[in-house]
Amino acid sequence: MLPLPHLDREFDYLIPRELDEQARPGVRVRVRFAGRLVDGFLLGRAATSDHPGKLGFLERVVSGEPVLTSEIASLVDAVAARYAGTRADVLRLAIPPRHARVEAESPPAPAVADAEVDTAAWAAYRYGDSFVSAVSAGRGPRAVWQALPGDDWPSRLAELAAVTARAGRSAVLVVPDQKDLDRVAAACVDLLGDDLVVPLAAGLGPAMRYRRWLAALRGTAKVVVGTRSAVFAPVPDIGLIALWDDGDDLHAEPRAPYPHAREVALLRAHASGCAVLLGAHSRTVEAQALVDSGWANDLVADRPVVRARAPKVTALADSDHALARDPGARAARLPAIAFAAAREALAAGAGVLVQVPRRGYVPSLACGKCRAPARCRRCNGPLALPSAAGPDGAGTPSCRWCGVADATHRCGVCGSRQLRAVVVGAGRTAEELGRAFPGVPVRTSGGAEVLKSVKPGAALVVSTVGAEPVMPGGYGAALLLDGWALLGRADLRAEEETLRRWMTAGALVRTAGDGGRVVVVADSSLPVVQALVRWDPVGAAQSQLAQRAEVRFPPTVHMAAVDGGHAAIESLLAAAQLPDAVEVLGPVPLPPGERLPFGGDDPEPDEVERMLLRVPRGAGASLARALRDAQAIRGARRESGPARVQVDPLRIG
Repeated sequence: MLPLPHLDREFDYLIPRELDEQARPGVRVRVRFAGRLVDGFLLGRAATSDHPGKLGFLERVVSGEPVLTSEIASLVDAVAARYAGTRADVLRLAIPPRHARVEAESPPAPAVADAEVDTAAWAAYRYGDSFVSAVSAGRGPRAVWQALPGDDWPSRLAELAAVTARAGRSAVLVVPDQKDLDRVAAACVDLLGDDLVVPLAAGLGPAMRYRRWLAALRGTAKVVVGTRSAVFAPVPDIGLIALWDDGDDLHAEPRAPYPHAREVALLRAHASGCAVLLGAHSRTVEAQALVDSGWANDLVADRPVVRARAPKVTALADSDHALARDPGARAARLPAIAFAAAREALAAGAGVLVQVPRRGYVPSLACGKCRAPARCRRCNGPLALPSAAGPDGAGTPSCRWCGVADATHRCGVCGSRQLRAVVVGAGRTAEELGRAFPGVPVRTSGGAEVLKSVKPGAALVVSTVGAEPVMPGGYGAALLLDGWALLGRADLRAEEETLRRWMTAGALVRTAGDGGRVVVVADSSLPVVQALVRWDPVGAAQSQLAQRAEVRFPPTVHMAAVDGGHAAIESLLAAAQLPDAVEVLGPVPLPPGERLPFGGDDPEPDEVERMLLRVPRGAGASLARALRDAQAIRGARRESGPARVQVDPLRIG
């Protein structure tokens, strides 16, 4: 477990006679390396060694539990090679710290999955029954699933897991966050019972997390439900890996070597031959590329079924008649059609979901005269307007970075004292809607208070993106506000991410036949808005994929980002034997909000830059290997200045 790239290899040690029985492949060990004791894993045993020098002895076997299985060891190798990282870093993601007391506990007897599973709901999807049959027979099908709006997707995943468990194999279900984890775990427990299902999450205490992880390792639990690190769950005889909402950036690991749970799941499914399912209401460009390449199959419903299940979606000024009735719709934050949809739903006794892109009261301010962003005079951070007790509900403008209030702010560009809201947060939106609909209860979900569900009935639920609670029976209407704030981001994935967030909210609304309606406050002429109106995520993903292929952006190519000081980047590239087809782009500044995760040797902020390396799809492995070797060379030379390598990062620039 040495983090240095040039030491990322196996080392041979002699096994003392007294440790012969305990020293099995996969156990944790302590060895002496360069004069100090370090942790490691025993990968295998052999009668002889190719090392010409003198061998040292194992100091001790930390535990007799073989925690590193051969399958996970191979997966760790593959992930490290894919992302130009070290196996030590990947192992820290895959295997939790040991808890001795839990390890000494007697494991429960393995339960048997014998419950009957009703999979009739999969018949709504084209080839859905065939996919379920292939999973049950252990044939390892691969599919990208487009869940219907209103479908109980946690139950669908639980049904697949139960089918896998009945066949005597294990299933791993990966979701983005705790809210989704609780829903999927509850659905699995309803079908299989507590003994066969273990939820894994980072919020668990060390003892509970390790106890559940051991249940997966020992095979006493057949179904593992968890967030991104659960994709490494060491279940025996894996039969299914299912990953929900692969477009959520929570699936991207923020620690080195920065793997994405989707890519880890695909590597594991390819190596083990198990079934793999990528499911979501929307579709990422990466998932569409898998379908177009023939590696995975489409699992979608026919268009008549989609139209019958989807709510009615209305955009701003989608007709001349609508524009004539409300000429100011494009400028209004809550146009007349949004108020009308909310009034109709509340009058029918149904709830209304209001989605806003930002939490807080007024999270972003600008000069009221010249529209320049309002900045803190102390640290140059963005100013925001917090909520406070008072007649207008607003506090003093304060910096979002250092927290210093600035009651006498003056614009640094034009000198004006006037301020205006750039975007309105969930708190202010809830306050405005409460005044517009007196007597209607208003609930908020987002930030530190994320609601899992709300009771059915007439209510306004104001939620930030990703925190939308479920309402049994579905919402009567959904208002998707401030679409420009989502679409206007300088991000390659802005349209894809916006459509994903809109469809996630729209899927919680009743069908059009039951009066369900979605109002999106965005220009109806935009392609992403039209995709939402038609409820066509596949067509949108195909269009996005074609556009990226034309300009040579991922996933049609592989791209690596090298971040650091100028001298560090130059030395790494000089040491790397890059493929002939590589294209070097940059240097460019780091994307907004990113910084290098290093300590005191960080270069000054104005020295940090990013170099992009682009290669065709077929040269991705060569690029990762070259960068990995270059990091090892720099480590062996003890060159100063950190350099971070990310392969296919979510944010390019």
